[in-house]
Amino acid sequence: MLSTDEKSIRPRLGRPWWIGIAVLAMGGIWLHGASGISSTTKYVGMGPAAMVGAVGAGLALIGVLLILQVARGENFRPQEEEGADADAPPSRKAFLLALAGIGLPLVTIRTLGFPITAALTFTLVTHAFGSRRTVFDLAVGMMIGAGSWFGFSKLGIDLGAFLPLVR
Repeated sequence: MLSTDEKSIRPRLGRPWWIGIAVLAMGGIWLHGASGISSTTKYVGMGPAAMVGAVGAGLALIGVLLILQVARGENFRPQEEEGADADAPPSRKAFLLALAGIGLPLVTIRTLGFPITAALTFTLVTHAFGSRRTVFDLAVGMMIGAGSWFGFSKLGIDLGAFLPLVR
């Protein structure tokens, strides 16, 4: 049950419909992107489109669940934590940074390659969660991206050139 104070705060903050709608739209974009990936496989009968499609379906499902939570009047404010402002609305800046990180591979992977794109994506998402160690985040993202690229290459899955800019 909401207290009188909480009832007076809720109308001022409004309902964050945009979160669910944006996540649902992101899922749709990923599902559309998965339909354009060729499904040639060399290992286990699954191609790269399967993972992109799974991420898209997951994002669409989460978007629908978020919209349902908003419709039910769920509270998206942080729990009482030390130093947290319980009345603060969700951070649009953090959401947009994470959204940029998730969408970045769609426009950069062919030109920058998998490892650099992974490093940039990792850095954007870590910054959305509050990290401010840009060089460290780029290095960790590059290691994860390079390791993933080499791992998939060993499995026979082509993720494109390691660094397409260097020829």
